[in-house]
Amino acid sequence: MRILVIGGGGREHAIIWKLSQSKRNPELYCAPGNAGIAKLARCVPLTATDLDGIIEFSKNEGIDLVFVAPDDPLAMGLVNKLLENGITAFGPTAQAAEIEASKSFSKRLMKKYGIPTAEYEVFTEVETAKEYISKLTPPIVIKADGLALGKGVIISETLEDAYESVSMMMSGSAFGESGKTVLVEEYLRGRELTVLAFTDGYSVKTMPPSRDHKKALDGDKGLNTGGMGAICPVSGIDRVMEERMREEIFLPTIKAMRKEGRPFEGVIYFGLMLTDDGPKVIEYNARFGDPETQAVLPLLKTDLLEIVEAVISHRLDKIRIEWSEKSSCCVVLASGGYPSGYETGKIISGLDVEDDIIFHAGTRYDKDGVIVTSGGRVLGITALGDSSEEAMIKAYEKVAGIKFENMHFRRDIGRS
Repeated sequence: MRILVIGGGGREHAIIWKLSQSKRNPELYCAPGNAGIAKLARCVPLTATDLDGIIEFSKNEGIDLVFVAPDDPLAMGLVNKLLENGITAFGPTAQAAEIEASKSFSKRLMKKYGIPTAEYEVFTEVETAKEYISKLTPPIVIKADGLALGKGVIISETLEDAYESVSMMMSGSAFGESGKTVLVEEYLRGRELTVLAFTDGYSVKTMPPSRDHKKALDGDKGLNTGGMGAICPVSGIDRVMEERMREEIFLPTIKAMRKEGRPFEGVIYFGLMLTDDGPKVIEYNARFGDPETQAVLPLLKTDLLEIVEAVISHRLDKIRIEWSEKSSCCVVLASGGYPSGYETGKIISGLDVEDDIIFHAGTRYDKDGVIVTSGGRVLGITALGDSSEEAMIKAYEKVAGIKFENMHFRRDIGRS
């Protein structure tokens, strides 16, 4: 079986790493891939948003399944185009992926179907947004409506900061067209967590809850990033809370999408806050999260390909998905300066450890065949342990063995 995975980051490396363990022994391809992925799959020089190129390659190479992992090609309708061309695909259609691609759409969906979330208003004019903000008590959450590489959220601690954030977003200088429409939201207090789930549009099978660390610096300081690390599972989530999230959020969301004529099939990401009033949705993503995937998938015991095929054939309720009882911790190693300006092309040392789970994100081979940095987030260093504490200790022990110039990472993943 030939499988093409779309994307080239740590999430895609984790997906390919898990698919490579399938008893079906699939032949793996990745577009565009990276230096780590190249050890497990044939990397194809196509960008994730080259929809026509991906269709042509899939036809020419007899690809049996295309796994669409990133948000942009999902929002652009890659799954739709693949299906129209008779190519089996894993991931939601563009209509379903709008649950991530448009925050205003997802908010309207939650409001219509009574799914708990923060109070909000949507604005397309700066002055109207500022007038609304003037009546609020900080902190205030400002969100770009569209996709912004996981960085389109600003938490403003003062009214002045909120005014500035709205002006910056709506001018297009911060997030381009994604920020021309903004949401101003109530700030939710509580414990934040992520629940990823497989769904075939009817059944929902959740993965162990994880927690991402978005801020660039220790103590949750600095700018928002695509994610500086993750732990899994999150402690303190009992059966009562699990059932409440399932009945109030997970199942109603999938049912709502079906009622809207946008059945969601693939992996859905529930970004949640456990408030004093119960669980509330912060955001949805239409795919595996990154770096959460790098912490979650190492705990999966069931064949990932078996799950993917069950989703595609609408028989997810017929299979049992098993998870390890261990804990995991993923620490992201980033280029100095990330998420702002940073340099690439730095030689990475310490990658020649065979038994370690090291997921590549921004890496490539240089002209001499040496692995160098090629992006903001460079590596995801994942370790497992019998407890969260053990997993964290092991992850940082592994981090100590890896070097590249201006390497930056948080030292409190799992503790903040």
